[in-house]
Amino acid sequence: MTSETITAAAAGTWKLGDLTVNRIGLGAMRLTQKGEAFVDGAPSDRDRAVTVLRRAVELGVNHIDTAAFYFSPLRSANELINRALAPYPDDLVIATKVWPGRDPSGQWWWAAPEQLRGQVEENLRQLGRDHLDVVNLRVPPSRTTGSIAEHFGALAELREAGLIRHLGLSNATPDHLAEARAIAPVVCVQNAYGIGLRSDGRAFLRACGEQGIAFVPFFAIAGAGREAGASGAEDEEVLAVARAHGATAAQVRLAWTLQQGPNVLAIPGTGNPDHLVDNMAAGALRLSRDELARLGSPRREGA
Repeated sequence: MTSETITAAAAGTWKLGDLTVNRIGLGAMRLTQKGEAFVDGAPSDRDRAVTVLRRAVELGVNHIDTAAFYFSPLRSANELINRALAPYPDDLVIATKVWPGRDPSGQWWWAAPEQLRGQVEENLRQLGRDHLDVVNLRVPPSRTTGSIAEHFGALAELREAGLIRHLGLSNATPDHLAEARAIAPVVCVQNAYGIGLRSDGRAFLRACGEQGIAFVPFFAIAGAGREAGASGAEDEEVLAVARAHGATAAQVRLAWTLQQGPNVLAIPGTGNPDHLVDNMAAGALRLSRDELARLGSPRREGA
C-alpha cells in the first residue's frame, strides 16, 4: 500500500474527555535508544528523534504517549518532545504515566501515594508545561487484585488542583476501572492488547467503549516481544494478510488493533522516520471480517 500521503486522520478520531485526537498517535518509548527496543543499549541519535517527532505532527499526530521513566543514559523522551515540539500545537495531547519511576542510575521504584505529586511535577518540568493533558496511573503487576484507591485519589486531588486535565489507567482490570470511576472521571485505559496476546482484554475493550472510555493498546506491534520490540519471526497468517494487501506485518497488526472498536487509540512507537510513515498508513488499511477473525482467533491470542 502507498504510505507517503496518508496522515493520522485516516483512522478517524476519538475524544479523551473534551480533547479530540486522531486514533493513531505516537508512543515515545522507543525514541531514546538506538533501534526499536526499549532495552539497555546505545542512545538514539538526538537529531533523528527530533525529526521523527516533528514529522509525526506534520502527519497529523496529535496524541503522544510518554513517561518520565522513558530515558536512556543520554536521552529523555520528555526532553526530546520538549525540544522538538515546544511551543506545542494547540491540538496536541500529551499523555504520560506515573506510579513506576526510575532513579538516575536507571533503577526502578514504585511511588507511594504522597510521591505521585513529585512524579507529576517531574513530567511538567521535562515537558516544559504547567499542566498535563492526560496522566495514566500505571498499576503494578502485583496489584491485579488490590485496591488502587489511595493512588488514584492522590491523582484526583492533583486534577482538582489544576496540574492534570484528565485521568486514565494503565495495566488495569475492570475492577480497577470501577474503583477509579467512583473517585474521578476516567478517559482512557491503556493495556497490552494485540495479535498474539491473550484475548482476555476483548470484553474489557468493549466495556470501555460502552462507557465512552478510550482503550489504548500497547505492544500492538511488538506483541509477545513487549519492550524488546517485534521479533524477526512473524506469524504466517499475519504475513499472508500483509501480502494480500501489499502491506507490512506491522501495518496489519496496527490495522487489526484499530478495527477492534471505534474507541481504540493506537500509539505505535518508533524512532525510525520510515516506520513512522508506514504506521500512519496503517490507519487507512481495512481488513475484511474474515481476516479480522482469522488473525484474532482464541488460538492465536493464547486464550
